[in-house]
Amino acid sequence: MNNQPTLPNFDASYMIDFLTRLLNTPSPTSFASAAIELVEQEMAKYPEIKLERTKKGSLLLTLSAENPSETGAKRALTAHVDTLGAMVRQIKPSGRLELTSVGGFAWGSIEGENCLVHTRHNGTIRGSLLPHEASVHVYENVRDGKRDNLSMEVRLDQRVTTAEETRQLGIEVGDYVSFDARVEVVNGFVKSRHLDDKACVANILTAIKALHDANLKPAVETCFLISNYEEVGHGGSSDFPEGLDELVALDMAAIGDGQASDEYHASICVKDAGGPYHHELSSKLRDLADAYHIPVKVDTYVHYSSDAKAYWRAGGNAAVALIGPGVDSSHHYERTHTDALVDTTKWVLAYLLSE
Repeated sequence: MNNQPTLPNFDASYMIDFLTRLLNTPSPTSFASAAIELVEQEMAKYPEIKLERTKKGSLLLTLSAENPSETGAKRALTAHVDTLGAMVRQIKPSGRLELTSVGGFAWGSIEGENCLVHTRHNGTIRGSLLPHEASVHVYENVRDGKRDNLSMEVRLDQRVTTAEETRQLGIEVGDYVSFDARVEVVNGFVKSRHLDDKACVANILTAIKALHDANLKPAVETCFLISNYEEVGHGGSSDFPEGLDELVALDMAAIGDGQASDEYHASICVKDAGGPYHHELSSKLRDLADAYHIPVKVDTYVHYSSDAKAYWRAGGNAAVALIGPGVDSSHHYERTHTDALVDTTKWVLAYLLSE
């Protein structure tokens, strides 16, 4: 007799399709309303989900259990839709733009990338991010020059040569700049900027759709926070309901020398730069993975934090854990594999259906 527990089927093609649409929706931290709206529109298809925009601009989804708690949701999951980006710091006399970073990226990782400048009233203006000294035929220090906000600039795809001409386009200090995602799906790989953390948002939405399609409810009333300030450290510090027992953050697993994670598996982080996660909740998630034969990696991250840790730092007292798909070259031109995305979605479903 086979007592192996089973999970509802889910549509992996939907997961990749939604992920692609989300990746192609610019959403630097604090400028994520278009991505939040995309998630909200997708979840509005399901009448069993309660949707709420928070004052901070995040999206809170609540999914009732078969027997809802009188005191509200006891479990929460979170993933963030905000990404790395930049803002205009200065309009140079040449008409080009000096930027200030939004989120922690290395300037060399976006050298040569195309971008959009989001003006307040005149729509978007196309450009590219380049070193000021870009031409090897003119400058001696092109190869070894330092890449930072002072040496890099946006070359606008407009005929401008002065600061005043740039301002006439509607560009001003404080305008947001988003970098092209460049999404490609190749041989099972998904490569793109901003898989951190839009991949995990797609995992959550695919799991919710799977429950809906199978006419199932989570074992415990559960809320889902789609946050919009994670990349600057405080996305999970607020907006959760009171009285939570458990919080599971979904965020990408970092890959590199000395790491256990890879692109083909889901991972659980048991310790990051802020210290260990909740041992018992992490163990529960590992037991669920074993029960459903989901192969996972166990890892620690030295230069990493999450919205779950932001929740703890803000005084949250629920047990917290962190899982997610392995993502290569984090905060650069990232890549993961469909296998990792599928297994992360299975893991979310296993957790939602667990007692």
